[in-house]
Amino acid sequence: MKQAAMVIMLLGAVLGTCGTGLGQADSKPAAQNPPAGQTPAAPPAATGKRPPAAKTQPEFDAYKAAMALADPAAEEKAADDFAAKYPDSELRVMVYKNTMQKYQTGNNADKMMDMAHKALTCDADDPEALLGVSQVLAEKTRDTDLDKNDRLAEAKKDAERSLVTVDTDVPTSGYPPEQLNAYKSFLRSEAYAILGTLAFNAKNYPEAETDLRKSIDAFPQQVDSVAVFRLAVSLDMQNKIPEAMKYADQAVDLTKDHPDSGVGKAARDEKDRLTKLSSGTAPGQNPTPKN
Repeated sequence: MKQAAMVIMLLGAVLGTCGTGLGQADSKPAAQNPPAGQTPAAPPAATGKRPPAAKTQPEFDAYKAAMALADPAAEEKAADDFAAKYPDSELRVMVYKNTMQKYQTGNNADKMMDMAHKALTCDADDPEALLGVSQVLAEKTRDTDLDKNDRLAEAKKDAERSLVTVDTDVPTSGYPPEQLNAYKSFLRSEAYAILGTLAFNAKNYPEAETDLRKSIDAFPQQVDSVAVFRLAVSLDMQNKIPEAMKYADQAVDLTKDHPDSGVGKAARDEKDRLTKLSSGTAPGQNPTPKN
């Protein structure tokens, strides 16, 4: 989903650039003794997981140079070089995720998943990387794949895991709360959209309805047209026609600037089907938008 990729890039930039300087210890104020007769003040309460940080200036400079590359293939090489030179760096995951985002924007699903897997070797619980793998598996697995069941099981496991680690693995210290909350909400929306897609493709329409509603509700600031379309079809397949029409109308509106795209055309076909169904003359349908 290109729209989703752009949101991840914008929100991920908040976590990718804030606080990723040199080690946190270098910026701590010097300890001070309390005045005579007074007890020392208690240390400040922890404010959550800290951002990743470089240990040395050369490491930080190499990180910045890799992140600045515009070409994903060049950044991939720089990411591999960075990981080889600084195998213990906390910033390796950031460089691989940045490369993953560039491949996602370029609609290169295979490379996107490769970079997500490399990010997970650095941090097995990173929710964005988990969703990178999960999204590709959910959208690109075909019935003819010999490992279809394994791919879909991994997609579901990774999406469900991301819903846990979005609250445990995303750094919270030092970031603007409103941007951090938006980032987390978007990741939750993506996770539920993937789970909804898996249920939708399996024709488990009640489960698809539940997860797609959660996806839409999690990040209403930017509703995904594919999730709305699939929710309309899921409701249609359960004979919930009035509500299905509501979401079909929304999907049509969301794709008004590109009505001939895969989801745009599918949304209009679904609306026509529902309109004719209401009048007793519904034709057959193909509920899956073309990619």
